[in-house]
Amino acid sequence: MAPLLARPRYEVLPLAGVLEQTGLLPEDTVVTVTASPRRGTGATVELCEKLAAQRLRPVPHLAARQLTSRGELADVLDRLAGSGVDDVFVVGGDAAVAAGPYPDGLALLRAMAELDRLPAAVGVPSYPEDHPSIDPETLWASLLSKQDYATYTVTQLCFDVGAVAAFLTAAQQRGLRLPVVAGVPGDVDAVTLARVGARIGVGDSLRFVTSNRSTVLGLLKAGLRTPRSGRHAVLRGLAELDPGLPLAGLHFYTFNRVRATARLVTDLAAGPAGGAHDRPAGGEG
Repeated sequence: MAPLLARPRYEVLPLAGVLEQTGLLPEDTVVTVTASPRRGTGATVELCEKLAAQRLRPVPHLAARQLTSRGELADVLDRLAGSGVDDVFVVGGDAAVAAGPYPDGLALLRAMAELDRLPAAVGVPSYPEDHPSIDPETLWASLLSKQDYATYTVTQLCFDVGAVAAFLTAAQQRGLRLPVVAGVPGDVDAVTLARVGARIGVGDSLRFVTSNRSTVLGLLKAGLRTPRSGRHAVLRGLAELDPGLPLAGLHFYTFNRVRATARLVTDLAAGPAGGAHDRPAGGEG
């Protein structure tokens, strides 16, 4: 387990109060910031600037369909570089229609390369389970085509260790060269998801539920188990996978429960005794 937990990544949403959570993380911790269709790219960049001031390592999600122009892209990259951000995560975005010239993540990656502005590290998403609107072969073709620009991939949040193992095996068979970081649940439950959904807005919340049906179902099922046992089972299952598979680390979807998720990581790193600190997942305490 220890190697997987050596450098955990914590994903947050650009909402009020998150800096109080991240301020307690150790210096140089990787914190990724999602792209909100409601708040725009500016909110993501602004939070990354503040995270950099906390001496953390922010990774902004840049949503292709949110960016309106090549000029806006250049401005965003300038701001990030000015804060020392050298890692970005490129996604297509949830918007039905592109606001500018970038209809998908690959188009945005190519534009960044044409500007000679690709950061040192570039992440792209991958999907161990089915995507609600894109067939598996198209997903694989898209991921493989991004290898010329990306340096790693992070999987969608997945509760099924078998699905992750199958994805890693398929990645090797299909010639994926990128290291794979597994997206795993933080210390969250369905109640937390509902609370966050109310804060990000009805439209964003519905888009999230539609695009992440397996995530929502997984959280609902996890809520029926002993508080942290379901999360522990997923993480320990990943740690027991064949070391020959290209699993490079863990990316925790915190839904802004950063402190609780960091405690979960500490418990797991401590070994079996860490489970003694299990508690209800409701409060940040």
